[in-house]
Amino acid sequence: MSAGDAEERAMNDDDILAALKEVIDPELGLNIVDLGLVHEIIAKADRILVALMMTTPACPLGEMLVEQAEAALLKHFPTVELIDVMLRRDLPWSPELMTEDGRRQLGLTPDTTAGAAYPT
Repeated sequence: MSAGDAEERAMNDDDILAALKEVIDPELGLNIVDLGLVHEIIAKADRILVALMMTTPACPLGEMLVEQAEAALLKHFPTVELIDVMLRRDLPWSPELMTEDGRRQLGLTPDTTAGAAYPT
């Protein structure tokens, strides 16, 4: 396997999500992947584009989480030419977007997430 093949293999959504799990929402103490804030990932050989949403449109932590996500991706994929994380405040978040592990970490069960309100 050539070095290019190894880099291409590392450019899948699972590897990108693993890197983004290093970004922790400071109010909930949960990573942005398990919290369900990663809306979209576009990965090519030379770029990674990620769209994040917030639990509420007015979340004051959005820009900080974007910066931390970009830093985590750069750390894990230093040879990628472009890493761009954008904040989509127009997308509605709901507890159903959380992973099962995220719900468990917050002490929630599937029947307690419907209609639940979460702080940002």
